[in-house]
Amino acid sequence: MRILAGPAFDHATADRPRRRPPVMLIFLSVVILGVSGGLLWTVGINYDGLTGGAPQKIHPSTYLVILLFGWGALMSGNPVGYLVRAARIRPAAILLAVASLGLFLHIVLRAGPGMAGALDTFLLPGLLAVVLAERDDDTWRWLERAVHAVMLVNALLGLVEFATGHLFFPYRLDGAVFSTDTRSAALQGHPLGNATLTACYVLALIAGGGTFTPALRAGMIVLQLAALVAFGGRSAIVVTLILGGGSGLLALHRTLRTGRVPLLGAALAVFAFTLVPLAIGGLAVAGFFDALLGRFMADGGSANARVEMFDLVAKIPLRDLLVGPEMDLVESLRRVSGLEWGIENPIVRTLIYQGAFMTLFLTVAVTLFIVELVRQCRAGTALPVIAFVVLNNTFEGLGGKTTLLAKFVILLLALYRPVTAAPPPSGATARGRRGSPDRSDDWRRP
Repeated sequence: MRILAGPAFDHATADRPRRRPPVMLIFLSVVILGVSGGLLWTVGINYDGLTGGAPQKIHPSTYLVILLFGWGALMSGNPVGYLVRAARIRPAAILLAVASLGLFLHIVLRAGPGMAGALDTFLLPGLLAVVLAERDDDTWRWLERAVHAVMLVNALLGLVEFATGHLFFPYRLDGAVFSTDTRSAALQGHPLGNATLTACYVLALIAGGGTFTPALRAGMIVLQLAALVAFGGRSAIVVTLILGGGSGLLALHRTLRTGRVPLLGAALAVFAFTLVPLAIGGLAVAGFFDALLGRFMADGGSANARVEMFDLVAKIPLRDLLVGPEMDLVESLRRVSGLEWGIENPIVRTLIYQGAFMTLFLTVAVTLFIVELVRQCRAGTALPVIAFVVLNNTFEGLGGKTTLLAKFVILLLALYRPVTAAPPPSGATARGRRGSPDRSDDWRRP
């Protein structure tokens, strides 16, 4: 990448009027990304239901990101060149967007359900990664603050819902609330999606993501762990404890091997450990863990659904399984198998509804996209990425309509974005390093 600088051309000043509106829209899209279908219902948008107009079924953040992508193409002065450069700089993101459009057409031609899901689940994160390729450090700092603020409010709201037993924005299907599901919904809506995002956030903080001070980092981790219990995601809790606990033990082992243990830190750690049993006992007496124990003892048929879904695949003829069976057949088999509440694996669900070819295409596109996402970040993303992949395979996840992948894009890039190097002296040139945002700073201009 070439960086032009000098008295004849002030790049930052020249670009500021043109780039300010997109930055504001990006910040707005990140905040709105944390809005669930239950919250949208309160403002008159039937996002999760079956009734209502088709435009309501697409998340507002998808509209904003499409607007941002179109803005970038028009402001480049060469929309075709913008697309070509986007495909060169973020090939996996463009591939995911193409896969999303292919899935959309596949559903339309077969008159099947889930057209909006194809856009929210895959098109939104693909275009979002392209739009974010040209952001500067100031924008990333604001986006990181937005991520922390949304997760803080989400955790606090979840804990309030848990303590009071009142859900402010519960999941609704055409206005109807599922009274049997009392898990906290908070801002993110679906309890399992909420638990997945919270687990990834906690593990990212444990692995050093973000720019928190040690005290703020520890406080946020404790708060998010408490909220994780309120959201009731059993798999998320287990994965977080295993990966986070293992990472903590390795860090402790490395510290002890160096022979340099801060005396004040050691004293605080010993004091904290003495308070842990008291805190756990107090929470247990207050009934904090009752709902969690109830979830582990009675899963509402979730484990049985994971067994039945494989029997469902075996009942579909091989020819139909390749290109996607008829929707009436799938719905009939689901009712017979007792899977009305969902098929709790995204790959199996996509296989049953869209066929093996489309499932393979989407799986490859998502895999390459996550690899490309990790390559844009600094080191330390292993824990949240492993958690995201594992937890997504414990419920429908990316197999249905969700903005979870787009939220994960923001989470990783905002917390693990590499620090941009200072510009070289006037007239000098520099090459961007692999994974640095500098290498894509000029590609939007012809």
